[in-house]
Amino acid sequence: MTTTDYATYIAGLPRVLAGAAALFRDDRGRVLIVEPNYREGWVLPGGTVESDTGETPRQGARRETAEEIGLDVPLGPLLVVDWVQSPVRPPIVAYLYDGGVLDEERLAGIRLQEDELLSWKLIERSEVPAFLPAGLTLRVLAALDVLDGGRGPAELENGLPASG
Repeated sequence: MTTTDYATYIAGLPRVLAGAAALFRDDRGRVLIVEPNYREGWVLPGGTVESDTGETPRQGARRETAEEIGLDVPLGPLLVVDWVQSPVRPPIVAYLYDGGVLDEERLAGIRLQEDELLSWKLIERSEVPAFLPAGLTLRVLAALDVLDGGRGPAELENGLPASG
């Protein structure tokens, strides 16, 4: 196969997007969420994986966390991978990593990226559905279950456990 044939072959393959985020908690188990200024609602620190530059999902989650909330911390294990389909865009593979427990000093060190974020807060597990979009709610709850159960990661499809 020539270089041109290979490039044509690759150009014809399906496209998949990737996003990555970190799940941070405080010592009471509350979840850190951020409020973007470019859409309604709340999300986790994270964003698009810049795969065209060779960035991995873990690197993307750490970069986005450092950019958005000013915390550049090594991330723990992968908690959830979610295959998220939509009729209006290619599928997204969403990776959610354990950001760990932030003590008072780390929480006080949060510095928001003002170009993208309005505020941050800590919420109880029971409040997750009231603040986060439905798909992200399912992802966060699955991640908290992984942390509680000492197993993981969870494999999801559109927020629900993948079936074989």
